[in-house]
Amino acid sequence: MKLTSASFLHDQPIPEQFAFGAPDPVLHVRLSSNHNPHLKWSGAPAETRSYAIICVDPDAPSKPDDVNQEGRVVPASLPRVDFHHWAIVDIPPTVTEIGAGECSNGIVAGGKKEPQGPAGSRQGVNDYTNWFAGDADMAGVYRGYDGPCPPWNDMRVHRYHFTVYALSCERAPVEDDFAAAQTLEAIKPFILDEARITGTYSLNPGVK
Repeated sequence: MKLTSASFLHDQPIPEQFAFGAPDPVLHVRLSSNHNPHLKWSGAPAETRSYAIICVDPDAPSKPDDVNQEGRVVPASLPRVDFHHWAIVDIPPTVTEIGAGECSNGIVAGGKKEPQGPAGSRQGVNDYTNWFAGDADMAGVYRGYDGPCPPWNDMRVHRYHFTVYALSCERAPVEDDFAAAQTLEAIKPFILDEARITGTYSLNPGVK
């Protein structure tokens, strides 16, 4: 299989249009357009009955102590963990492209209630749900795509892996409000093929 995007090139920076947060010279970060990027795939096996897409950042800090703290940095050497930004399943086998902004266009405080997507598809709960749990203004259930917003003081450029999976099942074995972080494990027995494209993003002007 092959996965491409008109929104960014493989291993190249993701434009801020497709991010949750954008750099701000005064506040460090401001809310951005939060559009999902364009994705197009080809070469799936003939027996494909549905597709799933997962977006994960494997570079999230494993400890929050220094995150977004004035006068401190998140060292590049800090161990990292996964942060899931998107999981969408049950994409019909006839769909091989998702347009920019088709599934996410803007930020909804508390999370999108019914994120848009291809007819019949379902979208999981991303990791912003836990991140904003203690924030009175932003707390809620974050469904669908919510883009990059790495710590503005992180010394590591974050990578964002978008992977499309061709599946042998018509309906993925996950239930409503399924956790994006659990999607890959659930669909593993049904994966026929997969393809990935990776973009990078940083809010730290001192990091390239």
